[in-house]
Amino acid sequence: MRKLSLAAPGDRLSLLCLGAHSDDIEIGLGGTILRWIGEGKQLDVYWCVASAGNERAAEARASAEAFLEKAASYSIEIGAFQDSYFPVQSREIKAWLLALRDKVDPDVIFTHSREDAHQDHRELSKLTSNVFRNHLIMEYEIPKWDGDLGTRNTYVPLSEEALAAKVALLLKHFGTQRSKDWFDKDTFQGLARLRGMECRAPARFAEAFTVRKFLLA
Repeated sequence: MRKLSLAAPGDRLSLLCLGAHSDDIEIGLGGTILRWIGEGKQLDVYWCVASAGNERAAEARASAEAFLEKAASYSIEIGAFQDSYFPVQSREIKAWLLALRDKVDPDVIFTHSREDAHQDHRELSKLTSNVFRNHLIMEYEIPKWDGDLGTRNTYVPLSEEALAAKVALLLKHFGTQRSKDWFDKDTFQGLARLRGMECRAPARFAEAFTVRKFLLA
């Protein structure tokens, strides 16, 4: 299969990373971020978490800073929307995204999958595609009890080192999540192995995304 690259080592690439909750971005695309930085891509990242209160807000910021430590530049924004009630906050979240659109014009936007079983994730995904109509949007996945993993059409292969770094940072920074039976190394590594198998990743691991629209020059 022919490979397409969004940027070469040394090139600048601007990203808008959107997550409903404090660990979503890291779970969905943390390995991709670490891989691109490790390859020498100069990432300018706007990292936005819509809902993270009290201790989780501190976790979100510390984790983002760790993942983006070697990025060319980054900005972190933590919202205050009520967890689990995004659909009834749709107007306010759309206004928040419109304000983001006035501040940033990214090359790539990462957001949740449109088919995600979590209502907050679905709402943020729907509003992202509604507000950012002229951007490349890559929808990431979050493993969960609901069993909503589906078919993806875009893959980013990961090295063993990038995956190990992603998992280590997740387990280090999100102490509030460690009691959840799915939040562990086996889950993250298992999903990456499955997606790596699907795209025949050289090091066996990958993160997977859905792209609805892609313009080839």
